[in-house]
Amino acid sequence: MQPEQVKQILLEHLPDCDIDVAGEGSHFNVTVVGDVFEGLNAVKRQQLVYAGLNQYIADGSMHAVNMKTFTRDQWAQQ
Repeated sequence: MQPEQVKQILLEHLPDCDIDVAGEGSHFNVTVVGDVFEGLNAVKRQQLVYAGLNQYIADGSMHAVNMKTFTRDQWAQQ
């Protein structure tokens, strides 16, 4: 898969988020920023992102995903 494909998949799953994807082959670094994460702990945030990627992980298209998730307020403070 290409980073742009991963980004498109995540945008369909999390349409109100800003998403950046880097990587190659089956390993990707993903940064997702959105208010959808407000009030969620780190595990719940990751589960939300993985929900959009699980079928690609299961079929082997993706092997490793490192992710960072932020609310818009958290991102602004970065």
